[in-house]
Amino acid sequence: MRKLFFAGLLVVLIHCGPAAKNKQSLSSIPVEFIGNFKDDYGISYTISNSKWIQHPGIVYHLVSYNSSEKYFIARNDDKNPGEAGLYSRIDVMDFQNMEPFHWGFCLTAYKAKTPEEAIAAAAADRNNPKKGCGGFPFSRMKRE
Repeated sequence: MRKLFFAGLLVVLIHCGPAAKNKQSLSSIPVEFIGNFKDDYGISYTISNSKWIQHPGIVYHLVSYNSSEKYFIARNDDKNPGEAGLYSRIDVMDFQNMEPFHWGFCLTAYKAKTPEEAIAAAAADRNNPKKGCGGFPFSRMKRE
């Protein structure tokens, strides 16, 4: 009985702790981020409810999406050429009057050891989209 109590307590702590407050279901990803895209550098992407693929072969497995703070947490694929198996934070923002670009992203963190470390990374500066991504611009995305 005591083991069952502690197992239940552990489940509650995991699902209700600080990290859980920052997670949201991947089913809550806005449709504007799902599909095939090309950034303003000519790189192609495919984004689904479970993966963010930078073609030809960099894959991020989406773990969570925070709609209020507008970022994804992802686990870098084990076969990625760099930072394999680590975690990334991908901040996103909407653009106005930049057609054909309607949104952009910043790879804010890409070598975090845990999802919590990626969540804790400093957010990109959305007030300065031309330099708010670590001194660089957000990558602007358009549908392919």
